[in-house]
Amino acid sequence: MTKQSPILLGVDEVFKALADPTRRSLLDELYREDGQTLSQLEERFAMTRFGVMKHLKQLEDAGLVVTKKRGREKLHFLNPVPIRLVHDRWVSKYAEPWAATLTGLKHELENSMEKVFEIYIKTTPERLWEAITDPDIRSKYQFGARQESEWTEGSSYEMKTPNGFMLGEGENLVVDPPRQLVQTMTALWGDDVKAEGTSRVTWDIEPVGDSCRLTVTHDQLRDGANEQLYGGWPMILSGLKTWLETGELLTTPGSLMYSS
Repeated sequence: MTKQSPILLGVDEVFKALADPTRRSLLDELYREDGQTLSQLEERFAMTRFGVMKHLKQLEDAGLVVTKKRGREKLHFLNPVPIRLVHDRWVSKYAEPWAATLTGLKHELENSMEKVFEIYIKTTPERLWEAITDPDIRSKYQFGARQESEWTEGSSYEMKTPNGFMLGEGENLVVDPPRQLVQTMTALWGDDVKAEGTSRVTWDIEPVGDSCRLTVTHDQLRDGANEQLYGGWPMILSGLKTWLETGELLTTPGSLMYSS
C-alpha cells in the first residue's frame, strides 16, 4: 500500500470533519463570533454538552478549531489554514474566482481582538525557526517579501519588497529559538492599514513526533480591524508548510505578489 503524505492525511481529516452538518454549523458559529466557550456554543445547539464536545473534538483533530486557555475558560477559535491547504492543492487550479464560496467560511472575522492559526508541519523545530527568521527563506512563502532583523529581544525588524519598499516594521519582544517568537507589527503597505496602528504576532513552535505544531496568534487588534492585517495568514502558513515539506513554492494568485 502506498504511504500517504502528511499533506494528504491532513486533508482527509478536514473532509471527514466537514462532512457532518453539525460540525459545519459549529464552524459557522465561530465564524460569526470567534473565541467562544463550550457553554456559549452549547446554547446554540439542541444537543447535550457531551455531543457538542464530541463534535468540537473532531474539529480540533482536523485542525479546523484551535483552543486557548483564558483563566478557567477554554476559548474556541476558527482556524482557516486547513481549508486554505485544500484550496491551494486543488481548488485554485480550476476555480480561483469562486474559491471563497467552497465552504462559506470567509476571513472577515470582525468584532474580535485575537486571531489564532494552527498548522502541523513535518520538519524539526530548528528548521522551522530558520524558515521564520531567514529573510531569503521567508520571501519564498510570505508574498515574496523579506523580513530582516538581528533577531534579539528588543531589536527591530523590517519587512520589505525586493526593491526596498517598506511593507511593515516592528519590535522583537521575545526571541526564544526554536520555541517562541513574539513581535509587534505595524503594517505600512497602505494608508488604510497604517491607520490601524500596532498589533502583536506570536509564533509558538511545539515538536510533535517527527513534526511541529506551529500556532500563530495575531492579537491586540482593534474590534473590526482591517482584514488585510490578518487575512493573509492562511496563505502564508500554507506556503510555509508546502515549502518545508516539498521544496516547492505556492503559485496561487497573490502568493508571490511582491517577488521581483
